[in-house]
Amino acid sequence: MFTKQFGIEVEFTGISRKKAAETAAAYLGGEIASIGDYYDTFEVTAPDGRIWKFMYDGSLKRQRKENRRIVPADRSYSVEMVSPILTYYEDIGMVQALVRQLRRAGGFTNKSCGIHIHLDGADHTPRSIRNFINLVASRNDLFYKALQIPPERMDYCKKMDAYLVERMNAKKPKTFQQIEQIWYQGYHGSRNTHYHQSRYHFLNLHSFFYGCHTVELRGFNGTLHAGKIRSYIVFALAINHQALTQKSASYRKVQSENEKFAMRVYLNRIGFIGDEFKNCREHLYQHLDGNAAWRYGSKENVSYHIRNGGIDHETEKEE
Repeated sequence: MFTKQFGIEVEFTGISRKKAAETAAAYLGGEIASIGDYYDTFEVTAPDGRIWKFMYDGSLKRQRKENRRIVPADRSYSVEMVSPILTYYEDIGMVQALVRQLRRAGGFTNKSCGIHIHLDGADHTPRSIRNFINLVASRNDLFYKALQIPPERMDYCKKMDAYLVERMNAKKPKTFQQIEQIWYQGYHGSRNTHYHQSRYHFLNLHSFFYGCHTVELRGFNGTLHAGKIRSYIVFALAINHQALTQKSASYRKVQSENEKFAMRVYLNRIGFIGDEFKNCREHLYQHLDGNAAWRYGSKENVSYHIRNGGIDHETEKEE
């Protein structure tokens, strides 16, 4: 799952776009160019030729620190960092280090900030795109609670449309054209625009059809915590891999009386295995209720269910 290319957009405030670009250039050893467009973009060209962009985003609440207080700030304090094409093993360390540098320079996030991860769509098929839709739809509630998406961001990160999911599974489209028709059903106006209303969902396929041919996941809160950003990237790559490789995926809502256990089992299933991803797992189920190790809350509760003919404890203990 770590061989697929991706890109990341990180929204934050606290410092100006110019200072953010200068901080990135100093870390990367790159050169800065001011583009002078509507987004007041600063580009940082790294020695390897890849370009990092620092752009304006009108949806962000602009703030800065003054005498240890957070105060309103001007337009220049709206920062969206847009990465070049990345790969996990080669670039994750650099991404984390750059994020730490931006935080040390004074960057911070608030509830208006988000993180968007773009996944390379080159290997996707109509089957895998349908899988992706069903994987997200069936775990809408679990994902939203785990990721703690605030009301302030819901207009830009809606849950999967139940009607769209029903149509997709009723018609079982076999071509990208058929999937595209279902995706845009109910929307008016030209599809050939970056800010089409269909994009504002946890799973965005507008970027696949009329963007850079990527599948975008928008359900991550803004943060400059390097560990959380790594966990979000791993999570996105893992779901993408599951969609690509699984024969089919159910769209029925996942029911769980123990949210932490359900999330941990799911994460292990999609590749979050071993000590390497221990912190990633913890970031993704720390806000959920229940017990991560035992489905029924504790070893004692498992014994109770066994005595009453409920379960086989060997299958319920998380390995």
